[in-house]
Amino acid sequence: MSAGRKLVIVESPAKARTIAGYLGDDFDVEASVGHIRDLPQPSELPADMKKGPFGKFAVDVDNGFTPYYVVDSDKKKKVAELKKLLKESDELYLATDEDREGEAIAWHLLSELKPKVPVKRMVFHEITREAITRALENTRELDDRLVDAQETRRILDRLYGYEVSPVLWRKVRQGLSAGRVQSVATRLVVERERERMAFVAADYWDVTGTFAVADDGEPAFSARLSALDGVRVASGRDFTDRGVLKSEAVQLDEAAATSLVAALDGAGFEVRSLETKPYTRRPAAPFTTSTLQQEASRKLRMSSRQTMRTAQSLYENGYITYMRTDSPVLSSQAISAARRQAAELYGAEYVPDAPRVYTSKAKGAQEAHEAIRPAGDHFRTPAQVARELSGDQFRLYELIWKRTVASQMGDARGQTASVRLGAVASDGRDAVFSASGTVITFRGFLAAYEEGRDVSRYDDDAAPADEKDARLPKMEQGDPLTGRDLAADGHRTSPPPRFTEASLVKALEERGIGRPSTYAATISVIQDRGYVTNRGQALVPSWLAFAVTRLLEENFDWLVDYDFTAEMEQDLDAIAAGDKDRVAWLTRFYFGDGSGSTEGEGLRDLVANLGEIDAREVNSIPIGDGITLRVGRYGPYLEDPSVLGEDGNPRRASVPEDLAPDELTPAKARELIESEPEGDKVLGTDPTTGTTIVAKNGRYGPYVTELLPEPEIDPSLSAAAKKKALAAAPKPRTASLFSTMSLDTVTIEDALKLLSLPRVVGVDPESGAQITAQNGRYGPYLKKGTDSRTLASEEALFSTTLEEALAIYAQPKRGRGATATPPLRELGDDPTSGKPIVVKDGRFGLYVTDGVTNRTLPRDVTAESITAEQAIQLLADKRASAPAKKKAPARRTTTTRKKAATKS
Repeated sequence: MSAGRKLVIVESPAKARTIAGYLGDDFDVEASVGHIRDLPQPSELPADMKKGPFGKFAVDVDNGFTPYYVVDSDKKKKVAELKKLLKESDELYLATDEDREGEAIAWHLLSELKPKVPVKRMVFHEITREAITRALENTRELDDRLVDAQETRRILDRLYGYEVSPVLWRKVRQGLSAGRVQSVATRLVVERERERMAFVAADYWDVTGTFAVADDGEPAFSARLSALDGVRVASGRDFTDRGVLKSEAVQLDEAAATSLVAALDGAGFEVRSLETKPYTRRPAAPFTTSTLQQEASRKLRMSSRQTMRTAQSLYENGYITYMRTDSPVLSSQAISAARRQAAELYGAEYVPDAPRVYTSKAKGAQEAHEAIRPAGDHFRTPAQVARELSGDQFRLYELIWKRTVASQMGDARGQTASVRLGAVASDGRDAVFSASGTVITFRGFLAAYEEGRDVSRYDDDAAPADEKDARLPKMEQGDPLTGRDLAADGHRTSPPPRFTEASLVKALEERGIGRPSTYAATISVIQDRGYVTNRGQALVPSWLAFAVTRLLEENFDWLVDYDFTAEMEQDLDAIAAGDKDRVAWLTRFYFGDGSGSTEGEGLRDLVANLGEIDAREVNSIPIGDGITLRVGRYGPYLEDPSVLGEDGNPRRASVPEDLAPDELTPAKARELIESEPEGDKVLGTDPTTGTTIVAKNGRYGPYVTELLPEPEIDPSLSAAAKKKALAAAPKPRTASLFSTMSLDTVTIEDALKLLSLPRVVGVDPESGAQITAQNGRYGPYLKKGTDSRTLASEEALFSTTLEEALAIYAQPKRGRGATATPPLRELGDDPTSGKPIVVKDGRFGLYVTDGVTNRTLPRDVTAESITAEQAIQLLADKRASAPAKKKAPARRTTTTRKKAATKS
């Protein structure tokens, strides 16, 4: 063993590469690539354990909630590599992230590697040379309380998911999931859609005009009618969601507003009151995980998942501090760096005398100890990193830099003026108009950054942005005004806006539900499960989400209660702080308090005592006019029991996938049912197979299919065997109609052509791979192995020749809706592959490629400086580091949870 060698283990290869550049030759920096161990699926347990205490959850709930961990099958090779390196080392540094998840990864590494050398826990919140040096000099012991906190959450989520999800499988649909935070997040989105469905719009009118003082040198301004005969004029805020006026305001209709405009024609206006006051606006605090996700969604149109993935890349490559934090606090070095940079870029007058100090408003704020900011004691400006970062990385870094610098700048200052002006109409009515304007006299932090905001349902009531910032003319009470362009304007109240990812993250954080570091994963889960879809930035719940939420509300009410979920989060924080015992808490959650009362019931008894759940009722949503929407196995459909079809059953109609729940009004539902063909439209017989070909309207639009005879299943088979036999039975061919076709005009010839897809175009002479033309959910395309290319039209599915297909594949691949990026440089042919080497700018930065192997350029190499020899060597190194073929799986390593002591 070489003397003085030190092994440093981090989570990711990118983090390892960056840190290795700051350490000496006596350090080996390796990545665990995330967690190496986890709770196994019960089906993955050894045979002798499946009937034991770990058989249901991989957690022994009767003996202190002891978990049973196994090394993930795809991590066994990595664990073996780490053990080999550890044998050649004199010290082990566990340098995983400093939050609960990172501490847990370190504990699992310690438990599995079983080091016989001194072990040190090394933590840092940014990856710079200075930070890594400080971390080496200030190591600590493993924090068992953080490990307990992470493990308690993992066990809690396993108990919740494994007890509740099977109920969803039986009563709604296979493959669904329930979770401590995801189910509550889904309920929030569903409740908002319910509000929109119940919403009744109200119409109201107002009057606007343009006014001016006698001095032609002063600007004209717009004002809106605010009171009539001393009574305030109603705006959108004055109506309930049922369309009822809820205040003493007067509601104008079109006739009243129009008559008022006519009566004010030629009236003399005067200033009734004028108020001016100082305007001050303070900068927003530096980013936390939650506010970064919100602002990236508003300003950059990035999803939470995309934001966190990009932020992680920036952190691991040394550009920003750790991206999972609840704290807006900046270190003294960061405050100095931000103030210094603000003074250099904007002037000393833009920096306040005293540093700004921010504190967290979030419940139970913890995780890391500092806000998300540019890394280092001296910030690099966006211009300085522009050549090193590309795409999302640069945009997110620029956002973080602007927010951080602005947080230490001076207030924006100015004056806000509010004026009330009035006139007596010819019919004797007294009309009062109001206007306000703000003039910024010192921009302060606004010179660097202005925080975005979410859409408000009452935006229509507010003055336009250009009017808010408009300068009002000099005037005094009693001054005469001239009015022109008086107009009556009609408005309709708006329903509550749907959640966006930004506003959902904000709502979860305000309620204290979950952790900001997990919000991106939570939103991804409810999207991947089909509970919500995106319409632009809005989150629209599916009818499936309605069924799941209803089942949980009616049978697991406290599990999806907002306050209970927030209290659960506080309890988990108390466990992390050592104020609560995790075993006692899990016992109360799962087994109850032993009182036998409903209030003291635990999750186990709640599931056991559910009683009979009417699956049909749970999956039914009344639409109105006697029509019911049902969530079926193949999607939602409408049913009207008052109208029977030829077969005597209620008429049914599929619900288009792109129709949002609040758009399915009783009138729309009636339209869908009446337009649905009664029964299948028989087109004819396939001369080849003899099967009947029919046209139908389905969830994804009209389609054609063939009718196959019902498979003959042996009635003596068990339920499982019958299910397996049905799965093995032949499936009917099915094809969607082209956009140019309709159910009314489609013919048997059209149907047979559609059912002939996919069509074999030919064979690629170079690779020998078959090329086929196929029609998919996103349109027509060619497929060769795993390589797909879009076709220009649906008709091209039948007309594209092999030569045309090969020409398409010869072009650079384009993402959907994107154009190919031309190479930045060409470096000649690669001696190994014989293909041309080019330098390209990709999503994650500059890289070289020969079309087969890609290799990211080192940070100190640019597109202009790299030589052909360097490129050839980089590609050769990448090929050499490619994973070897997998061997037969070895026996799974298992460990039960017990405390592990660290060595120093």
